[in-house]
Amino acid sequence: QVQLVESGGGSVQAGGSLRLSCAASGYTTSSYCMGWFRLAPGQEREGVAAIDSDGSTSYADSVKGRFTISKDNAKNTLYLQMNSLKPEDTAMYYCAALYLGWVCRASGVVDGSGYWGQGTQVTVSS
Repeated sequence: QVQLVESGGGSVQAGGSLRLSCAASGYTTSSYCMGWFRLAPGQEREGVAAIDSDGSTSYADSVKGRFTISKDNAKNTLYLQMNSLKPEDTAMYYCAALYLGWVCRASGVVDGSGYWGQGTQVTVSS
């Protein structure tokens, strides 16, 4: 059974950095598209970033140039490095494993998520 466990969230001031991790079990990060989406109170889920089996990446315009998605296939772990954080980045962040064959783009993470974790909270204060 697939299990995704996020960690690394926390509270930071604007301009700060956080690194989220997602440990996957029952699922091979090297073979499938994986991504991150976030959910802020009163807002729709937003696909943040995606990384394909070949390592190609995709980002939402709102985070491009500030966030970096990566994975360590040996550890079966997905990461999201978040720099220059803004208060509008405050949200619960979820790691997701996309359906096989789904187009691996940040914009497709929300609809393409076959599995996701319990989330990790990121709070950015001004």
